[in-house]
Amino acid sequence: MKMLFHCFLITSGAALIFLLPSLMILDEETNVVSYLEEVSSTKSKERKVAGHLVLENQSSEPGIVEVDLRAGPEKLSIVQGKVTDVYAYNGRIPGPVLEVSEGDSVIIHFQNDLPENTTVHWHGLHLPFEMDGSPFHLVEAGESFTYSFRIQKGTAGTYWYHPHPHGRTAWQVGKGLFGGIIVRDPNNPLCDTLPERLLVLSDNRFKEDGQIDFAVPGSKQQQIDEMNGREGDILFVNEEINPTWSIRSGEVQRWRVVNASGARIYRLAMKGHTFTHIGSDGGLFEHPERVEEIMLTNGERAEFLVHATCAPGTEVTLQSLPYDRYMPMMKPDNWDEPLDLLTLRYTDEPAMIQTYQVPEKLRKVPVLKEEDATETRIMRMSNGKINSKVMDMKRMDESAVLGATEIWEIRNTVGMDHPFHLHGFQFQVIDRNGEAVTQRKWEDVVNVPPFEKARLIVRYERYKGKWMYHCHILDHEDLGMMGILEVR
Repeated sequence: MKMLFHCFLITSGAALIFLLPSLMILDEETNVVSYLEEVSSTKSKERKVAGHLVLENQSSEPGIVEVDLRAGPEKLSIVQGKVTDVYAYNGRIPGPVLEVSEGDSVIIHFQNDLPENTTVHWHGLHLPFEMDGSPFHLVEAGESFTYSFRIQKGTAGTYWYHPHPHGRTAWQVGKGLFGGIIVRDPNNPLCDTLPERLLVLSDNRFKEDGQIDFAVPGSKQQQIDEMNGREGDILFVNEEINPTWSIRSGEVQRWRVVNASGARIYRLAMKGHTFTHIGSDGGLFEHPERVEEIMLTNGERAEFLVHATCAPGTEVTLQSLPYDRYMPMMKPDNWDEPLDLLTLRYTDEPAMIQTYQVPEKLRKVPVLKEEDATETRIMRMSNGKINSKVMDMKRMDESAVLGATEIWEIRNTVGMDHPFHLHGFQFQVIDRNGEAVTQRKWEDVVNVPPFEKARLIVRYERYKGKWMYHCHILDHEDLGMMGILEVR
């Protein structure tokens, strides 16, 4: 048996002191959910977590999560006053959240009702090759497939799912196919009662009639999209454009953020506020960091705490600050302008006296040692190619042995950023341009700016198979900036 203690808040300016239950007795052998989930659960099938609808678990067995997921064409009101033809998971953009816990066995009954082949890639999760949703395992139009895998211990964090058919990923994600994943830790080191939000960031372009605007083949816009990656002029936080969210003065909220954009990089900042950065792709850091901004490249995730330090009634804006990731000759005119994402409105309630202290140590992140590496691989990222090769599904580009530890050196040889993503295995970034990375953390995407390099270290644990690695600018991936690692 194990005891979990919960923090409590005392409000000022009121006679009432509100205390949350101080402990819960939990059985280590069961699949435990957090106190927050327990108190928020209802009998309604439309349960929400972190502001999102959750895929309904059809199983009543502890430790088993069994859900239905459907991809299909829909007509949705994406921009005001218009109806747009989209692709959607379970009729929603973003799709419902897959919520699981470490140790869970997950069963996903997927139905492809699209007029084309697709897959579902469980971005960042460590699972068998056959379940990865890579281009090797297409689900044909009108067909179904059951994904089944176990959530490994130590992987609690924020992930996402999206299609991964070779040559059509940018199109299908641009049409609306993406959704969040939350993996929970039964022994959460943070206070279970912190209000939680999931921000799935995306952008898109629309025609005057409300339809999604993809570049006409052979047009100047297509050249720009292929070079830079397709960006949209309308930014979404979940399904909303510049929504207004509330916070109480003195409150601390836990925000999970997914960059689901095909090409846009976000520099998140909020004037007058700092964030406590607590996690990245593979979950929590060892130690929290106080930062003024957080940059998220394509496919990356971040977890951070928002501290409501302003007075009641204040309004602040979460923005994406300018970041030059572009080829010089294709740089957008407005690249240097900040972009508004959402408005955070402080309620008029009296300020809370916040007694919560962020732990100095969040968890232990095991060290992958350079001296254990048996191979160093060089990946040169250029315009549309990796190591001067265009993707070929019949060619194995790299070969490794299960259980091996290796170093990969990612070199960007051109004048724009390239985010590098490896399927199947999380890694630790060792250094950038020879300068050591001090915060040890698990990642599956590393951004490499122009003419720079980054070294990462990875161990191939548990699963053999053919694993993709690629630039996560989706247009670049589709054009062939991708390779195959075979782990034998």
